[in-house]
Amino acid sequence: MSDREELTLQRFEEACEIVGRVTLDTELIYSDHFSELTGGKVYLKPENMQRTGAYKVRGAYYKISTLAEEDRRKGLITASAGNHAQGVAYAAREFGVKAVIVMPTTTPLIKVNRTKALGAEVILFGDVYDESCAYALQLAEEKGYTFIHPFDDPAVATGQGTIAMEIIKDLPLVDIILVPVGGGGLATGVSTLAKLLKPNVKVIAVEPAGAACLQASLQKGEVVTLPTVSTIADGTAVKTPGHRIFPYLQRNLDGVITVPDEELVVAFLDMVENHKMVVENSGLLTVAALRHIDAKGKKVVSILSGGNMDVITMSSVVQQGLILRDRIFTISVLLPDKPGELHRVSGIIAEANGNVIRLEHNQFVSINRNAAVELRITLEAFGTEHKKSIIRALADHGYEVRQVQISI
Repeated sequence: MSDREELTLQRFEEACEIVGRVTLDTELIYSDHFSELTGGKVYLKPENMQRTGAYKVRGAYYKISTLAEEDRRKGLITASAGNHAQGVAYAAREFGVKAVIVMPTTTPLIKVNRTKALGAEVILFGDVYDESCAYALQLAEEKGYTFIHPFDDPAVATGQGTIAMEIIKDLPLVDIILVPVGGGGLATGVSTLAKLLKPNVKVIAVEPAGAACLQASLQKGEVVTLPTVSTIADGTAVKTPGHRIFPYLQRNLDGVITVPDEELVVAFLDMVENHKMVVENSGLLTVAALRHIDAKGKKVVSILSGGNMDVITMSSVVQQGLILRDRIFTISVLLPDKPGELHRVSGIIAEANGNVIRLEHNQFVSINRNAAVELRITLEAFGTEHKKSIIRALADHGYEVRQVQISI
């Protein structure tokens, strides 16, 4: 590795100066909610509020600043699930050069449209990042573009690492930094600079359980490629961590936590309800990880890596979160086939402060007139205990009640 590629303190200082020209000041936010939940002092690094809605502009801009003018003028190309795409598109526009972005076909529409709005040419190819990357490399060779790797590039990782400089400046006594990881560029930059500035700080990477390529690689001691990935955290749905940056990850990370998708759904509701912020699923990895660490008495920073989420995905996540928290549920109640029973059931639910969203009335479930009608009721509740009290109230009035899989 050349001196230019080494992640040295000098390079990080240079990157901080250069990246500061285009980034916003995302000061740490103290979280009363998560501090109370964990017993520590939890701070959020809101890169979801960054220019282009994610931290990726840092690495893209710094990398492009290090290129020779001739290489920039050839045009830039990259592959990305969205946030790096916008970072490269924004940086290319600032430098006045062409940018071509290859994105997976599954990329949320908001990320595609925002990348185009920044002046880049967008090509949709492949189901996951790795397939998009292979095609972008092919186009780079065919057309002579300069390829900007989203994570497996020391210069890109250096730009991303400027986040650590800001965290330690804002919170010099930080004990733990939680950083999302897909390919590893952000984790490389943050962990390397954090250790240079504060050797005793713990930096823990967090990745989706359905795309845990870094954990598999660290366990084996070499870069591993997963056969498939499956996660709602599209920004970190990566099969293979970066080869060039892997030694830094081995040396500087203090651990890796994996988070199932269900916990990201709950974390989304936590952020919206308690901090009034929209954070995309990959950015929520560190929030979900707070439940997996011993934070008692410690100062913890969760990096919220991005907030680019389309409305359809947002709606789906909110709905699933309400279901997981028993805020919405469906029950089946068997009724006698006689007048007034529906009115009686609705009165019991109202008395228990339940709110009916939908009713399905089926008179053909049985020939027994004492239990001949099935009423499926979808309700809103305040949570698990409230749900149980509604079901108990119906049972106390003699109704046979069972919970069924919700269908909305």
